[in-house]
Amino acid sequence: MKIHLQVLNKLWFVLILIVAGGCSTVPLTGRRQLSLVPESEVISLSLTEYDKFIKSNKLSTDKNKIALVKHVGERISKAVEAYMAGAGLSQNLDGYKWEFNLVEDQTVNAWCMSGGKVVVYTGLLPLTLTESGLATVLGHEISHAVARHGSERMSDQMLIQFGSTALSTALDQKPAATKNIVMTAFGIGSQVGLILPFSRENEYEADYMGLIFMAMAGYDPNESIPFWERMSRQGGQKPPEFLSTHPVDANRISRLKEKMPDALAYYKKTKK
Repeated sequence: MKIHLQVLNKLWFVLILIVAGGCSTVPLTGRRQLSLVPESEVISLSLTEYDKFIKSNKLSTDKNKIALVKHVGERISKAVEAYMAGAGLSQNLDGYKWEFNLVEDQTVNAWCMSGGKVVVYTGLLPLTLTESGLATVLGHEISHAVARHGSERMSDQMLIQFGSTALSTALDQKPAATKNIVMTAFGIGSQVGLILPFSRENEYEADYMGLIFMAMAGYDPNESIPFWERMSRQGGQKPPEFLSTHPVDANRISRLKEKMPDALAYYKKTKK
């Protein structure tokens, strides 16, 4: 009975938050999401963990590959900024300072944290193959940050573990638990990237937004399909870490094809 009461209390709390404005709207899709943690605090926490990660991991010294990652990342981030400005949402990117790093690691993975800090693993590049393939990945990862999926995940976990306790209070009273929430939300630590962070709903949303953003940046969104097909062939019995929480490949590719006309409309505008 006690457990049921706790669950009911949390559900009532969620309803109160929604009525009181404890939620936000995802750009492009318009989906409403739980938002308990101020984005400024999320960015501050994520930057702390990002700095630790960069200091404890080996950065690539391959100038050509580094230049490629930065080039594609900058094209997509500029497209994102232009879209957000046109939609009157530039404030959503307050505190963002884009940075693109290539880490020497054979893991097939990449991620983007709130604040615009992006990491690509060298193990991913043999699968991206082309600039458009890499744009597919970076569009997807940047979309997770723009959609504030990390913040949403943190909010969910905060609600489960601390109820209505403010983040600042949780940090003071239970710093270890709060740090674990941050690391889980953004996938930093011994399990990196997309092993734990996002729900299937978040993944489909990032797929769609990523498709649009890569098109806005002048990359042919049709090229996303061959990339995900290559990724699906890598899985075998055990999918690579990059795919471990992602939707079933056939479902993902089917949805991407359904959304392709939307992305192609943006892509055609870049060719005029």
